Order: sequence, then structure tokens, then C-alpha cells
Amino acid sequence: MLNPVVTVMTKAARVGGNVLLRSMNKLESLNVVQKDRMDYASEVDADAEKAIIKELRRAYPEYGVIGEEGGVLPGKNPRYHWVIDPLDGTSNYLHGFPHFCVSIALVDNGEPSDAVIFDPLRNELFTASRGAGAQLNERKIRVSDRKELAGAMLHTGFPPRERARVGAQLECVRELLNHAEDIRRTGSAALDLAYVACGRADAYFEAGVKAWDIAAGVLLVREAGGKASDFKGAALARMDDGTKAEGRQVIAGNLRVADAVQKVVVQSGYAAAFA
Repeated sequence: MLNPVVTVMTKAARVGGNVLLRSMNKLESLNVVQKDRMDYASEVDADAEKAIIKELRRAYPEYGVIGEEGGVLPGKNPRYHWVIDPLDGTSNYLHGFPHFCVSIALVDNGEPSDAVIFDPLRNELFTASRGAGAQLNERKIRVSDRKELAGAMLHTGFPPRERARVGAQLECVRELLNHAEDIRRTGSAALDLAYVACGRADAYFEAGVKAWDIAAGVLLVREAGGKASDFKGAALARMDDGTKAEGRQVIAGNLRVADAVQKVVVQSGYAAAFA
């Protein structure tokens, strides 16, 4: 049974997901803006975020909001923030590629305490609360039990804002492929993390991610028995810092594979690229 805050988050995620689904048959007429080099947003992102915030603030009006589209909306209670990505996988969505989601985290004093990731196309709802485990459609999930990098399925991303470090990243990928079965780039950091949490992938690593990309997914992985760190193995930065964008990195996976990936990231020189 979901706790009350996750019930509210679930309703909000479904409302946001419905906004995304309603616009899928009119992609060619959407108003699209370029936020940065090869980084786009559409009116659907904004509409979904507004609908999500309306639902969340109806139940918890005192909490602040950190959203990908709307920025930081302060609340009366500075301890709590909703961290929202209304459409994680915007590029996929705009190309008609069916892989995207809604991601919502409740962050308590910088750390995610509750999480919802909703894939409206597959009707898959990933939820987690700190200390209570992680679920997919109300069934408990766990990270994979793979014990080494050999044969592992890894996920990563190639964000536009990290292209200056692409040489170091590709060297890391080359070394990882000496052992791993495959490395896939799906285009949605939140779903990558959700897939790690339920064992569909053994680990995920990416740089240039922002709090709204990973806050919910990191909690899912931890509550499913996994771990998350930055490229050097240190703790992740606060998830309620809406200004921190460039240079944020994450490695998440089951304990052994995450450690193995982190070791290669350091040995390949990729981690040093963020010194």
C-alpha cells in the first residue's frame, strides 16, 4: 500500500502523463524552443509541469518546487521540495520515439525521500519511499544480482552539454565494452535508473545530469538494494540545489557492478575530466 505522499505523487504523475499522451498525435504542430545547443523543450513539457504542480500543491501547498521548465518556486517550508521532470526524454518524444516518462521526487533537506517515475506508454509506475523499498506497479523490485562487470548490461547517455568531454567518455565506453555485454543509450535518465532498480539493467552512468533527471531514480535504485555515487565514488550533491547543472555525474547500479563501473571510469581518465 502506498503512503499518502506517494499516492499524491502518483496522481500528479498520471495527470502529467495524460498531458503527454494527448499531444502525441500532433507532434508536428507543437511549439518547440531550443534551451541550449541541441537541448529542446516543447509546450507539452510546460503544460505537463503545470498540471503536475497543480496536483502536488493542492495537497502540499507549503512545499517548494524545482522543475525543469519552471525553475525554482519557493515554498513556506524550506525543508521540502518537489523535484520534477515533466517529460524526461523530450528528444525521444519529439521524434516519436516511444520511450519517455514523468519523474517526481520529494526531497527532504537535500535528499530524496519519496519517488515516482511513470511511463505512460507502458503504464509502468515505479515508486519508492526511503526505508520502505521500491516497487513497480505495486510489486517489490530489486536490482540485479550480477556479481561482476563481465556480461553486464549498462546504460549511459551522451548529453549535448557534455560533448566537450566526449573523447574521455568514448575511451571509458571502449574500456567498459571489453567486459560488459552491451552499453545502451535510451534517452531517458529517469527510466535508465528505474530499469536499474528493477534489474533490467545492471548499472547506469552519465555526466551532465541535473537534479530533476535523477532525484527520483536514485532513490529507486537505493531502495531496490543498489547504490549511487558520483564518478569518483563520492556522495551525490544535494538534490534541492536548483542552480547546480554542469558537472553533475552519477553512477548507479547493484553494489558490485556499480563499483566495477566506477573503477573503470577512474582508470580510463573520464573521472579526471571533471577535476
